Amino acid sequence: MVVVLSGGARGKRVKMGQRLRVGKSQDNDLVLPDDTVSRHHCELERTKAGILVRDLGSTNHTRVDRTAIREALIDPGATLTVGSVELVVRSDPNRAQILPSESPQFGDVLGPSLAMRSIFGVLERIAPTDASVLIEGETGTGKDMLARATHQQSHRKDQPFVVVDCGAVSYALIESELFGHERGAFTGAVATRQGAFELAGRGTVFLDEVGELPIDVQPKLLRVLESGEYRRVGGNKTLKAEARIVAATKRNLKDEVERGKFREDLYFRLSVVPITVPPLRTRREDIAALVDRFVEVAKKRDPAASIALSRETIAALSAHDWPGNVRELRNVLDRAIYMATAGGEREVRLLDLPVSAAASGPGSSREPLSDFSATKSYREVRTDFEAEFERRYVSWLLDRHAGNISAAAREAKMDRKHLYDLARKHGLRGDRG
Repeated sequence: MVVVLSGGARGKRVKMGQRLRVGKSQDNDLVLPDDTVSRHHCELERTKAGILVRDLGSTNHTRVDRTAIREALIDPGATLTVGSVELVVRSDPNRAQILPSESPQFGDVLGPSLAMRSIFGVLERIAPTDASVLIEGETGTGKDMLARATHQQSHRKDQPFVVVDCGAVSYALIESELFGHERGAFTGAVATRQGAFELAGRGTVFLDEVGELPIDVQPKLLRVLESGEYRRVGGNKTLKAEARIVAATKRNLKDEVERGKFREDLYFRLSVVPITVPPLRTRREDIAALVDRFVEVAKKRDPAASIALSRETIAALSAHDWPGNVRELRNVLDRAIYMATAGGEREVRLLDLPVSAAASGPGSSREPLSDFSATKSYREVRTDFEAEFERRYVSWLLDRHAGNISAAAREAKMDRKHLYDLARKHGLRGDRG
């Protein structure tokens, strides 16, 4: 079956026989009434090797992913772009299919790519319900913004949105953070404290980095999700948990379940609607739109500034792998914009781009040999490089955890005090957490 994902025939489904012809003319098997589609645009043919897609001399090309083709073999599940209309070939016509959103953004999250609009389509359908949502993805992909947008587009939007960072709260206090505690429940509990579920009421509890939740706290959270009831630490009164749960993690929780680090029953409770946010390097078509958004934000921040980016600069940004994803892109742009504004320049120039993982493989020139000095001994050169590595690593680690020393130390499997001392040694800011 071929499903139309965008354009004037969006949502249309056509069963594919041995051959399917696509175009704007009424004599095609699949008629697409869009100006970017030729009268007879392309055809799909079943073969033993797969589905053969053949362009029929169209004006605006047939693309597989982002590559214009004359002929190409594809498998079921592949996406085609006919002119500007997106199609997907499905092998199971009975499977429920949620179409990608027609909007390039969901709340404040921007993503014109098909991958992101597919996520927006699911969230638009799910946000008004009470279903639990689990958002997985690399650091910096915007999981927290998707969670907040889901809350804002639900019937709970006028209720509180309470965030619990499971990776930043100390082990001893995570249960109190979730459920609250009574006065005298433990050393330092000098007053009664409300937890996230109590503060949220009928709103939303966002469990950020839920993969960091201690294994012995997980059954207590599961019990709350199943029974809808909880007690404060040290308390006897039963309270009702009426909040919706949205969780996020940079970990693959299925893998964590296999390793015994995360309870399977809790995983299924949290992932009623699982969402995986793709990294920025796999959706480069979003970069130009994100750059425009960040430049507009910068202009609002400083209305007197007149800033612009050249095509070469945007091309360089689009070619970069962005291991830190959207957050890293924004940080690099902000730095360049601040430097341009301070120097009275109109055109934003990138001072440098962070080295990506791809640039550090065999044959890369991450550290040119000319950086060595013949006037220094081997021991002195090694000391200099070790100090630079130490500074860069600690800076990267703290940036991943918004300066939280405790969370960063846990990820790096370092002693927290040692990491704090390293940050102080290199003049880096960090919160003990």
